[in-house]
Amino acid sequence: MVVIEENVEFKTDFDKQKIAEDVVKSILLKEGCPFDCEVDILITDSEEVKEYNKEYRDIDKTTDVLSFPNLEWEAPADFESINVEDLEMSVNPETELTILGEICLNKDRIISQAEEYGHSIKREYAFLIAHSMLHLLGYDHIKEDEAKVMEEKQAAYLEELGIKR
Repeated sequence: MVVIEENVEFKTDFDKQKIAEDVVKSILLKEGCPFDCEVDILITDSEEVKEYNKEYRDIDKTTDVLSFPNLEWEAPADFESINVEDLEMSVNPETELTILGEICLNKDRIISQAEEYGHSIKREYAFLIAHSMLHLLGYDHIKEDEAKVMEEKQAAYLEELGIKR
């Protein structure tokens, strides 16, 4: 289940909910997620993303997307390593779904980066969700080898969905 909240107006020529659901479901399936889960997405502006970045990461600047994983991973997408207590604590009592985490998208950056990279807003939106989903599953890109894995997975997942540059 994907829950989208928009703090800013973000009109598009595509269905944001459908694209988000397609990306999230595809990645969870490909990564072998064994349980039903919820991903919360906030779409906001540069200023609010900067505030979250400062508050939660002590970085006083804006960025394109922030990921807030709800589970701790021993290895990326190693669902067997998740602590059962953590899993139980992450269940939304209203939906009875495990909250995988939250994604905070910067609408301003989605638009500017789509233009900068020469692709559609839809592609940038889907890319940032895919990127953040991998973070929610424990992937990172600090080291070069980790970055390569993330880049390959992001590209493959979007390609499979027919979302191209």
